[in-house]
Amino acid sequence: MFKKIFKQSVDYCKLCYDELAHNTTWPSRKELTHSAGVVLLASLVIAVVVFVMDTVFKNLMLLVYPN
Repeated sequence: MFKKIFKQSVDYCKLCYDELAHNTTWPSRKELTHSAGVVLLASLVIAVVVFVMDTVFKNLMLLVYPN
């Protein structure tokens, strides 16, 4: 029983390696850099939007509940 499980595990690992080494299409350095730039820009835009919304809501709450 242990031999069968071990053999299945080894076969699975070999299959995974074969898939990654021969069938996977990896992005080029240019594509990867472009994608990273898009993610960075989107993150910055979302951070600015959240900051603006937070500031607006904070000021609205100060109008409703003054100190």
